[in-house]
Amino acid sequence: MKKIFLLILFCYSSTFVDAQQDAQFSQNMFNKLASNPGFAGSNQAVSLIGLFRSQWTGFEGAPQTTNISGHLPVSALNGGLGLSIISDQIAQFENTSVSLSYAYRTQVGSGQLGLGLNFGIIQSGLDGSLLNSASGSDPAIPTESISGSALDLGFGVYFNTQDAYFGISTSHINNPSIERSDNTSYELSQHYFLITGLYHEISSTLSLNPSIYLKSDGTTSQLDINTNLIYNNKLWGGVSYRLDEGLVILTGAEIMEDLKMGLAYDLVFSDINKNSVEVMLGYNFKIQVENQLKKYKNPRFL
Repeated sequence: MKKIFLLILFCYSSTFVDAQQDAQFSQNMFNKLASNPGFAGSNQAVSLIGLFRSQWTGFEGAPQTTNISGHLPVSALNGGLGLSIISDQIAQFENTSVSLSYAYRTQVGSGQLGLGLNFGIIQSGLDGSLLNSASGSDPAIPTESISGSALDLGFGVYFNTQDAYFGISTSHINNPSIERSDNTSYELSQHYFLITGLYHEISSTLSLNPSIYLKSDGTTSQLDINTNLIYNNKLWGGVSYRLDEGLVILTGAEIMEDLKMGLAYDLVFSDINKNSVEVMLGYNFKIQVENQLKKYKNPRFL
């Protein structure tokens, strides 16, 4: 109980605005829409993905995160549309965001460029009835559920060819401040993202898919360096190194045509000494789109 109370105090204090606030994922190579709206419509398919992450398994009050998203190309809009829903629960706190993305897509050389915007609502809540003050009654600690919401905006650029991709994006560009029902506020700082990766064919059945994912709020950063080995475009396994935190073991398979499942297990080397588990399920329903790249070596991995 002491651990969970200290975690809550840390999250609820004003210093929390200086820490990274966006949800963390380990299978970022499959979940680009969550951080970059410019990705919307890039797969020439109706693409759906769901992720569930249990961070620091066994630690009381540890984060539990769910992300459900989907996107598709829309030729009438010269681009693509996407929808992302993220629920991030940390002890008695719960943040939920719902965002709609639009990306304008155009051919650039041998690749395609997406310029995307997302807008939505982010809600932050706290169940104060579950908090226990160490000193009895404390007016600074709420005794009932409080919540609030705010408009949230983001922007992203995403470029990809048959063999590579590169994206930069930013979230919370309007620096939303959520006014809760108890007159306290929860401020979101702007975050920045960089994603890039390659698809390299080793043989007719083996390919290598290295990638980099960088997240920063301008004060602190998280860097993942990943390599996946893919067999016959149906099975994959790999490892990520997360700077100053640990290693991530990844594996997955196409369990039926266009339906894939992935697992990630984070080996955390920091003082918290608790590992994390993440499950991903994705589905692509292929469609034909005019004025887009017609062929990819492996759109499910790029």
